Amino acid sequence: MTRSIRVAAAQLGPVARDESRSSVVARLVGLLGSAADRGAELVVFPELALTSFFPRWWVDPLSEADHWYESEMPGPQTRPLFEEAARRKVGFFLGYAELTGDGHRYNTAVLVDREARIVAKFRKVHIPGHERFEARRPFQHLERYYFEPGPDGFEVHDFLGAKVGMMICNDRRWPETYRVMGLQGVELILCGYNTPVHYAPDPSQDALAGFHNHLVMQAGAYQNGTWVVATAKGGIEEGVDSLAQSAIIAPSGQIVAQALTNADEVIVADCDLDWCDNYKKTLFDFERYRRPECYGLIAAAPERTHDERQQPEESRSR
Repeated sequence: MTRSIRVAAAQLGPVARDESRSSVVARLVGLLGSAADRGAELVVFPELALTSFFPRWWVDPLSEADHWYESEMPGPQTRPLFEEAARRKVGFFLGYAELTGDGHRYNTAVLVDREARIVAKFRKVHIPGHERFEARRPFQHLERYYFEPGPDGFEVHDFLGAKVGMMICNDRRWPETYRVMGLQGVELILCGYNTPVHYAPDPSQDALAGFHNHLVMQAGAYQNGTWVVATAKGGIEEGVDSLAQSAIIAPSGQIVAQALTNADEVIVADCDLDWCDNYKKTLFDFERYRRPECYGLIAAAPERTHDERQQPEESRSR
């Protein structure tokens, strides 16, 4: 019997800086309902789905940014989404800014089952951007000011009969993200992202933003025999043009569904989990063909100093 999950990528258009949390949650509830009407069992929302992409602004002191973070999940304003998910029996992945009780700030996503119970949490590992205000930029990219790296790495969870992993935005650009989950047998990777089309450190990459977005995810899917579902927040948000192109990618590396707009939109695909074995047990049979004794440099590279981590971005960060 074929194992299959019908998954939806629920793309968001722009979220204004002054748009209320309740307004955004109402949009998410509407998207979840549309996905459920099309038979989706799992809905993937974007990174930082509940707010405008606030790292584009410099706020000092940092405590004045607390209103962009969630100190509990669900909380009073996000509970309607959980209630609707429970009513429709649909699981979901939701990205948001997390402020922990002991003062840590993470770019976070939760995985929620069809009874609206949080079953897993992921905190973004690869934090891009810069730490202090940079006047040369037309808009800021202050993720390294607002967030600390997630400490838990890339875990894989048994969920809806599949091996499911999570990543957020910049994580999708790193091959190690997929490989660590691939070595755990991942069959379905969920991702939310916000990607500005303009890249200040090297504007020559702007024209390739969409190509690079799909390139890394298609390669990661193919090289690890896994489905990848990636959902954007796109459109011109507070004057910043952000890439949309939400996509569902098969273990073959093929895009089987893609958003056609940069607004609120739902795309759906049936993810045949057995398709993963076509690659995991043949061309990329890790146990048979992998040569970890030749890859030591990847893990053995010396830790960079704090000063080195403060240097300007040298590669595309989002």
